[in-house]
Amino acid sequence: MKGRRLPELELAGARRAIQRAATVRNLSQLLQNGDVLSGDIYHNPGEFYQSYIEMEKRFKVYVYEEGEVPIVHDGPCKDIYTIEGRFIEEMEQDHHFRTKDAHKAHVYFMPFSVAWMVRYLYKPNSYDITPLQHFVSDYVRTISTKHPFWNTTHAADHFMLSCHDWRQINIIMICNHYFITMPNFHDFLCSFIFLFSRTFPKTFQGPHASKGNLNLYNSSIRVLCNANSSEGFDPQKDVSLPEINLRNGKMPANLLSPPPLSSSRPHLAFFAGGVHGPIRPILLNQWKGQDPDLQVHDYLPKGLDYYSFMLASKYCLCPSGYEVASPRIVEAVYSECVPVIISDHYVLPFSDVLRWEAFSIQVKVSEIGELKRILTSVPENEYLRLKENLRAVRRHFVLNQPAERFDVFHMILHSVWLRRLNLKVE
Repeated sequence: MKGRRLPELELAGARRAIQRAATVRNLSQLLQNGDVLSGDIYHNPGEFYQSYIEMEKRFKVYVYEEGEVPIVHDGPCKDIYTIEGRFIEEMEQDHHFRTKDAHKAHVYFMPFSVAWMVRYLYKPNSYDITPLQHFVSDYVRTISTKHPFWNTTHAADHFMLSCHDWRQINIIMICNHYFITMPNFHDFLCSFIFLFSRTFPKTFQGPHASKGNLNLYNSSIRVLCNANSSEGFDPQKDVSLPEINLRNGKMPANLLSPPPLSSSRPHLAFFAGGVHGPIRPILLNQWKGQDPDLQVHDYLPKGLDYYSFMLASKYCLCPSGYEVASPRIVEAVYSECVPVIISDHYVLPFSDVLRWEAFSIQVKVSEIGELKRILTSVPENEYLRLKENLRAVRRHFVLNQPAERFDVFHMILHSVWLRRLNLKVE
């Protein structure tokens, strides 16, 4: 503990400063260097801002150097797992938060990529995730033997990040097979399973790669896209990671500058996507081709542009698929199309500090049949408020290269920082 005294003293000072700021009513008294915050999107804007400033001043991350590329120190930087590789890359190159002196660190990052484990270690169609768990177990054994930090806190100040935490073969995969071979199958069995059990059997689901080590699974900070509280995700210690799909590694050109807030959006709501998971079959059964105001598709016909539909819609439907997270939520934020989140047990990203109700609408699965009534009953002034707040929150979900203040990289780090603030090392 002697070598850890300075980091703990720094955290104690940060806690005091944040507690003082939480009681400040006039946010302008706290803002520095021209910073601007829209208070409506935060639970406590003063508390968040001071916490962020304290993070910038104090937070130090040690990145373990053990491991070889491509599985460690690398990751996918485009397509649906973009956020996994881009965070690892940014952390590897960072000069502000990263420290080479492990004794000065507040947290320790294990820079392995679960997506690359699946690519390089998993045998297709084997449904055997043992090689992934063995890799994680061996990696933890290496760092815990070589360094003292893992054993000091039983991994509570260590974190991993993954947007692809592997699952075993499960009923969802079986349902997907029948979606393809029997188009009406989801009208019966999958909907029946979901409606009566409200979830698929938990023994087949969840973040399995991190189970390669019990301390990693039970004690460490796991930053995961699949932030499902019914599958072992613990919002007190784990971090919900926004899923970002950059198909060529860059944001689509038509989402870089959304149209003016006053621009016309002729469609009430929009969804297009694969029919998988327990929720989407219900949505498609209820609304596909049923109402021109609700543009609900499985896949868009050839020649139609997905993002153009988002930009032309007031609301974007974001139902969970196989997993609770969906890149549509971030795409909706980018296009300033109010997200309508349809999910069970999903812990939303950055919900420690962000008021999701200020810029999105959440609809229960049991209310899918009432979607049009729910959306048309939102007063116009309330819709405009949601849209303005979307514009304010957008910067927290943008993936810049290099990273910029308050962007998604820094918001992920801030979520880890908050978990570390809540941990007191004796």
